[in-house]
Amino acid sequence: MTADEIKAKFKAEGKTFTEWAADNGYRRNAVYRVINGFDKAQYGQAHEIAVKLGLKANPEKQ
Repeated sequence: MTADEIKAKFKAEGKTFTEWAADNGYRRNAVYRVINGFDKAQYGQAHEIAVKLGLKANPEKQ
């Protein structure tokens, strides 16, 4: 999925990234940095966020 697709999905479901961040144990700012492309999400927490959001493939399922 692309960031725009994820944003549209959240909007259609009436969810916010702040809620998603709290539910998944991440800081809101970290989620926004990933979804808006400020963090490349190649490793660490940013990568975990990208995988959970569906921006990146889960390496364990490959």
